[in-house]
Amino acid sequence: MKDKILMVVFILVLGSILTTALVAINAYTTPIIEKNEEITLKTSVLKALGILYKEENVADIEQTFEQQVEKREKQGVTYYVSTEGDYAFPFEGSGLWGPIRGILALEPDLETINKITIIHQEETPGLGSRIADEEYLEQLEGKEFAPRLELTGEGKAEDVNEVDGITGATLSCDAFIKILNNEYESYSSLVEGE
Repeated sequence: MKDKILMVVFILVLGSILTTALVAINAYTTPIIEKNEEITLKTSVLKALGILYKEENVADIEQTFEQQVEKREKQGVTYYVSTEGDYAFPFEGSGLWGPIRGILALEPDLETINKITIIHQEETPGLGSRIADEEYLEQLEGKEFAPRLELTGEGKAEDVNEVDGITGATLSCDAFIKILNNEYESYSSLVEGE
């Protein structure tokens, strides 16, 4: 009986020590994680807006962001406006295998895509994940939501609102374009008339 009591006491003491250690580590790392997420968002906004910054210098990123980007909120939605008048909107939606998050930057006409950056995606490596490749995203620059982006076969985009798909990753591309179209509709009506 005495052995069982000692085992229970040992487990309780060990459990308390480990729980305290986990709570302390969580308390220490949470602000660091939040700061890293903030810097990731700021660099993505700067990149989408085409604003140059020193990537390795956190202070420069924050200073550049503060000087050249205005954070605005309207009806509970956060978006960003550059000193040049370009708009940047965070977007998020369901891809084929998981969430896709990023920044959509539009020119002052609120129809023409300036640039898109992907912060997070979980699409199939080597196939659907190519939606985050710079080469794929560059083809979206200058495209217009007039009235919506349309996905075409690879190499077949001709109109200003048509976007090439990726062979073997049509469903990921389709999900990505749907996310952009849905987010565009909500954002364009939000900032219309500014």
